[in-house]
Formats: sequence, C-alpha cells, structure tokens
Amino acid sequence: MILQAHNQLTLQEFLNLPPGEGDVTYELVDGQAIPKMSPKKFHSKLTRAFLNLIEELSQGKGEVCPELAIALTRHGKDWVPTPDLLYISNERLPADWEEEGTCSVPPDLVIEIISPGQTFGQMIAKAKDYLDANVLRVWVVDSKARSITVFYPDAPPKTFMGDELLTDPLFESWEFTVEQVFQMAKIPLNS
Repeated sequence: MILQAHNQLTLQEFLNLPPGEGDVTYELVDGQAIPKMSPKKFHSKLTRAFLNLIEELSQGKGEVCPELAIALTRHGKDWVPTPDLLYISNERLPADWEEEGTCSVPPDLVIEIISPGQTFGQMIAKAKDYLDANVLRVWVVDSKARSITVFYPDAPPKTFMGDELLTDPLFESWEFTVEQVFQMAKIPLNS
C-alpha cells in the first residue's frame, strides 16, 4: 500500500508520518511514501551475517546499521531510502547525529539484498541513484546467484562470487569471500 497524498510529501512531512503498522517500513520516493518489502528468512540471515562481518572488520571506525533511513536527493527531489544495511565511517558521521534520527549524510557503503519480487535491473537503477547521491559504494547481493556486485562512482561494477576475494581500497582492512558470507549466514548451496 502506498501512502497517497494529494500533494507530494516533503521530506519533513515524510519524517513526521506515524510509523507503519507491524513491520512495515516506508521509503520516500518521488514524494510518495512507498512500503519496503518485509525481509524473508535468507534475507534476514544475510543481513545479520553482513552486520557481524562489517562490525568485526571496521573495528570501531564507523557505524553499521540495518534498515536505517537516509535523507538523500534523487533527480533533484528528496529521497529517503532504507537500505538493508549501511556503513558510515566516523569521518563522515555527523557529530550532531541523533541516534534515533534519519541518517543525514551519505554513507560510505549501502548494502541491498535482492528480495523476491525485485529484479537485478531494479537494483542497478537504485545503485546508480545511491552513487549519484554521493554514497561511496553500493553492494547488491543476489542470494540466488550467491554473488555480490560492487558499484563504484568512477568505475564499472564488479561481481564477486564463490571464493573470489572481495577487497576494496576504500575499506583497506576488509577482505572476505562471498562464500564466507553465505556460510556465516548458514545458507546452504542450492537454496
């Protein structure tokens, strides 16, 4: 269900909306409050695995947050996506950031896990929107293909699979394989 407004919602109007019923999370897209799909079992397990892994790898150099809304701009309009996971380094983290508030700066990393009903093509478009809004990296995780595609602002995307080591100069000490993440999430092959 889309929360319809006669006029398009402003950022402040969106932020002042009451919380959704149950586990519904909304994103602000083109002035409309759009519900985000509720995560399923593999999706949740992957989110937890990435959360644990990035907390360990970042060693207190930033914040890792699941399902945290970010106030960004998309096509010249306010946009408030809620990525599955984000990492924001202490250097980018605003000193006055309220723990309960929407993230007010583009994070270093956004992770989006493809949910049933979403396509890789839709996620490519969303990754481009994140990069255009000054997010430094976007990882799109495809649980069916057991892959992570990394989107860069200044280079073509690269897909990592299996035992290929995922490294990135932006995150100097981070290195792991995609298969390690799937094993941490306890997602069996052929799932």
